[in-house]
Amino acid sequence: MASRDLDIIVYGATGFTGRLVAEYLAHHYKGRADAPRWAMAGRSLDKLAEVRDLIGADEETPLIVADADDPGSLDAMAARTRVVLTTVGPYQLYGSALVAACVRAGTAYADLCGEPGWMREMIDAHQGAARASGARITFSCGFDSIPFDLGVLFLQAEAVKRHGAPAPRVKGRVRQMKGGASGGTIASLTETLKAVAKKPSLALLLKSSFALTPGFEGPHQPSGLVPEHDPATGTWTAPFVMAPINTKNVHRTNFLLGHRWGTDLVYDEMVMTTIGDAGKAMAEAMAKANPFGDAKLKPGEGPSREDRENGFYDILFIGEYPDGRTIRASVRGDRDPGYGSTSKMLAETGMTLLATEGEGGIWTPGALLGQALIDRLTAEAGLSFQIEE
Repeated sequence: MASRDLDIIVYGATGFTGRLVAEYLAHHYKGRADAPRWAMAGRSLDKLAEVRDLIGADEETPLIVADADDPGSLDAMAARTRVVLTTVGPYQLYGSALVAACVRAGTAYADLCGEPGWMREMIDAHQGAARASGARITFSCGFDSIPFDLGVLFLQAEAVKRHGAPAPRVKGRVRQMKGGASGGTIASLTETLKAVAKKPSLALLLKSSFALTPGFEGPHQPSGLVPEHDPATGTWTAPFVMAPINTKNVHRTNFLLGHRWGTDLVYDEMVMTTIGDAGKAMAEAMAKANPFGDAKLKPGEGPSREDRENGFYDILFIGEYPDGRTIRASVRGDRDPGYGSTSKMLAETGMTLLATEGEGGIWTPGALLGQALIDRLTAEAGLSFQIEE
């Protein structure tokens, strides 16, 4: 690793989200002592140069031509850097060769993947080789699933301090959110549905909350598919579109941490509405609605800067014990979840990978980076983690 000339490469820098990651690195760390040596990568040198100028990055910012259809170019890219950040999805279409290249090179990798079927394939294919090469492969480093993965980690650490044991039941409740899913997320879901159509057995894997914990199947988990009244909040709750990936990542984090939160952990995520009949009607309407609304976004497209900066999210976590004790925590973000906050989270995951050491393998952000990532996101990326009294 010492001979590598770059710290971070943003692969997919000509796409909408990749451009935001590159723009963040170009400006947020400019002139700082801890500024990384970073580069932009993509299929077209001309487009890379155009984006570099558009975002106001230094003219000296290296530009690297790499293509998912050219494994040799991916090997060359992975060999030059300590960390690859990739926004090139859907990952089940364009991500496998890059994961393999990073595993071979012992290079750290982080993405925005919310495709559990593909993630399980990568775990099965590369866990042993990544451990051997030292490559830290880290999936789901955006809104799915960092606020939820780290939110549970943060809650449980406080639960152990206060009560001597982790909470066996944890609820994730989206209290407020302004800003929609990204075009890449929509495309990823579309490809996942196509994959299920071709391979029906994949549906059983996707239904399981323990799809990413090979060899371990925990207790029955709430489906989160039906509106219900939640006594813990006093409100009605509706299904949350990101729950199918976030819940799997939370259970994988627990699995990778040696079941620090117990083998009996029960975890679900839903969206809070309001109280009474109005809350029930709202939850029922949300359950029937298209979770992506009227979104027509395609990969490479996204909202305006104003919309990104006016977005936000507020997530409540509730830990419950059989004897009635509870503990609550919140995670908040200061930008829209799908783009503004996600791009900062991915960039800071890369910075945390640079600043920390760890064993090779296929990881979650929570299990690999934990408190170090919480600290960086709080200091640099506009997130807050708080215990609510």
